[in-house]
Amino acid sequence: MANLLVALAKGVAALITGSAALWAETLHSIADTGNEVLLFIGVHRSKRKEDPRHPFGYGQERYFWALLAALGIFVLGGVLSIGEGVRSLMRPEPLVSPWIGVVVLVAAACFEGYSWRVARRQVLTRARELDRTILEHLARGSDPATSTVYLEDSAALVGIALALAALVLQLLTGWRASDGLASVCIGLLLITVALRLARRSKSLLIDEAAPEDVVRPIREAIARHGWIAHVPALDVIFVGPGQLLVIVRVAPVPAASAAPAHELVGQVDRLRDELLHMPAVTEVAVTVEDARG
Repeated sequence: MANLLVALAKGVAALITGSAALWAETLHSIADTGNEVLLFIGVHRSKRKEDPRHPFGYGQERYFWALLAALGIFVLGGVLSIGEGVRSLMRPEPLVSPWIGVVVLVAAACFEGYSWRVARRQVLTRARELDRTILEHLARGSDPATSTVYLEDSAALVGIALALAALVLQLLTGWRASDGLASVCIGLLLITVALRLARRSKSLLIDEAAPEDVVRPIREAIARHGWIAHVPALDVIFVGPGQLLVIVRVAPVPAASAAPAHELVGQVDRLRDELLHMPAVTEVAVTVEDARG
């Protein structure tokens, strides 16, 4: 609702002033509003329980809807903003009542700034839990919703600053091209953010392996079991935000191989139970092979 109200305010100001930069910011806020709806749908659908057709649940729904949100930023926000900027550069027009645009942009910056602080706090909290920097968490995190909101809000603040600078520059110098250039820059900024988000969603959709800082505790937990000689293979895959599928192949020590079968089965069950109690691990598959293999 906040994004929608900001979009309406920017749209009215763009109609009054004729500013291309304000039109670009209007498109930006419309894209943000639509993206919030898409992310909300993704979060809601991802919470459905697993069923026979989806044994690992619906966690990856978030990745699909986040990808659609990124495409919305690219087309509605980026491409159309560049088009509006180019049109303004080819046919620059004087602004009407530019102070209206300045007031609207300052108000929008306050709303976006508050939203950005909330999103940054969420990202920073999760990053600290995993001993990462914000940039590392944005590159490795498994929840695209929070990252999308944070990057969208960051782009929104930069876009508002560009539009505001264009209006003030035209007020002070009368340079009409500044408005069109700001619109093009806003479009390029949005395309950059959209490509970043789309690439991350694509990686998660095609079952990207979890990063080393996530895999390390799992590997260490397995290594603590004395009946395991070595681990030929360990795959940890995101099946949803904060949801991990662990597939491990272990080779037991000779004494464990020579023990009765029920004892080895008991060891495997205890390993699986321990891994399932680790944070984010939702499913574990353990395969035992001959220690000589």
